[in-house]
Amino acid sequence: RSGIMNNYELMVIFTPVLSEEEFKSIQKKYTDYIIVMVEALRTATLGTKIMAYPVQKKTTGIYWVLEYAGPSNLNEGMKIQMLRDEQVMRHMVTKLDKYAVEYNYKKRNGVPTGNQKAEA
Repeated sequence: RSGIMNNYELMVIFTPVLSEEEFKSIQKKYTDYIIVMVEALRTATLGTKIMAYPVQKKTTGIYWVLEYAGPSNLNEGMKIQMLRDEQVMRHMVTKLDKYAVEYNYKKRNGVPTGNQKAEA
């Protein structure tokens, strides 16, 4: 675990036909892949959602978010893994700045972020 560590957020849309076991298995696969080289790891399943447009003739997908700190070369290897995986419909890695990391931390822990809707 040497070198410069950057903060990233990985958003993955898995095919909606996965069973609960298959979904847990694929989450573990990517979590284990990242855990070898990372500093911090947080994961959230956002559930099955309707997508804005069909992907691979499917209108829904299982959304999963993984937040981690790691070296930038980790992302290239993971990208190759995801492109080869038939269960992954879409994925996106976003580099997080310190403000995004702070916002995600507050949101996870129920601290007001300033983006809540005002009570009527």
